[in-house]
Amino acid sequence: MSKATAPVYQIKVSLKDSDPLIWRQLLVSSETKLSQFHRILQAAMGWKDAHLHGFRMGPVNFSYPHQPGDLEEMTAVDERYVKLSHLVPAQRPFRGEFRFEMAYTYDFGDTWEHEIIFEDVLPRDAKWKIPLCLAGENACPPEDVGGIGGYANFLAAMSDPEHPEHEDYSAWVDGAFDPKKIDLIFINRYLRAIF
Repeated sequence: MSKATAPVYQIKVSLKDSDPLIWRQLLVSSETKLSQFHRILQAAMGWKDAHLHGFRMGPVNFSYPHQPGDLEEMTAVDERYVKLSHLVPAQRPFRGEFRFEMAYTYDFGDTWEHEIIFEDVLPRDAKWKIPLCLAGENACPPEDVGGIGGYANFLAAMSDPEHPEHEDYSAWVDGAFDPKKIDLIFINRYLRAIF
């Protein structure tokens, strides 16, 4: 089946333990490989793909083999060969007693854990430019800020000019950071550019 005619998943991605919740709602082809889905998540959430990542569904881990032997050590399946439709049925009925979830971890140092919920499967609409970010709330934390705890410290420092780290963090993010800002137009332009 081609991506142009394949069913489409409606997916919600949330950054676990973020408060307020940082999330995105996406439309993604069921024929998308996990390696491509990683790039979609990076663009939608606002990450810069500067760190390692991995997926988990149930007891199975999926990853990209960055160096020879990586997959054997991690006992992970190579994400370049796994489509979303291999993991989640691409036909209705979809909701109800079955709930399809996946975990996505970005940056094993900061450990940004994402919860991925497959909300629905939809027939393809020719008007959609897939992948598409439909909605979301709140800005993505800056790279290398130190995980959820570091992000809380970053926000405290940015909101208080008297904070001892305010000046350093301000310079790091070029002066301003709005934790509520999300630019769906930019996200979707970026998605179209890379796909």
